[in-house]
Amino acid sequence: MARPKKHSLTLRGHRTSVSLEDEFWQAFTEIAARRGLSVNELAARIDAERGMESGLASAIRLFVLAELRTR
Repeated sequence: MARPKKHSLTLRGHRTSVSLEDEFWQAFTEIAARRGLSVNELAARIDAERGMESGLASAIRLFVLAELRTR
């Protein structure tokens, strides 16, 4: 697994970035596509639900892990 890379996102009109490993980013984009959402839309949903205890990148990783476990 490679080092995390920065990926740009726009959440509710605000630009931000998350650092994710390629494997997590690829799985995240595939999940968004399966759900008929853009990456930005799915990230905004995760961001709204995550609370302040974790960062967005961690919340995305946990989301991907939970999604893969339910399959």
